[in-house]
Amino acid sequence: MKNLAKVLLLAGLCFAAKLALAVPADDLATCSISVTVTQIMEWADNFAAISLTTISAQADAPEDNKTQTIYTNCDFEIGADTSIAAQLSLESPADTLVTKYKLSYDGDGVTATGGSDISTWTDYSAFLPVAGESAVTHFNGDGAVQVTLYVQATNPSGEVANAGDYTAIQTLTASWTSD
Repeated sequence: MKNLAKVLLLAGLCFAAKLALAVPADDLATCSISVTVTQIMEWADNFAAISLTTISAQADAPEDNKTQTIYTNCDFEIGADTSIAAQLSLESPADTLVTKYKLSYDGDGVTATGGSDISTWTDYSAFLPVAGESAVTHFNGDGAVQVTLYVQATNPSGEVANAGDYTAIQTLTASWTSD
């Protein structure tokens, strides 16, 4: 019996020593993190230059387009410059071409961020004169829309424009409407 008591005492001391040397349990600390995202509406860059093919006959109507991305998490509207800066013109001798524009989006505003295309050629002086004319609706989960600007040049009706290099600058302006 004395031997059994010694064995039990020795076993108890070993167990107590093991408890005293045990590694402590993991202890967690948390950190609450937050950030606010404001309304964003920004062009990725300017549109690349559009160089139309040469007009070499009275009936020629060259057209081309370029696409640019606008990042957004809100609804906005696009307006265009309707001043003479947006009309293809020749400085000397002064002359102009009939300059028309169209606009399209890669989304429809219902299933992806975008809007209704402006699919009819419109004279520069009447192309999106009011920002609200081309509304873009943000679709949750789609934070970018591809905007394609189309341009067409023609000679004035019944005439041929002066020879030379004609230039114009079209400026599209995105204006926030809601989030």
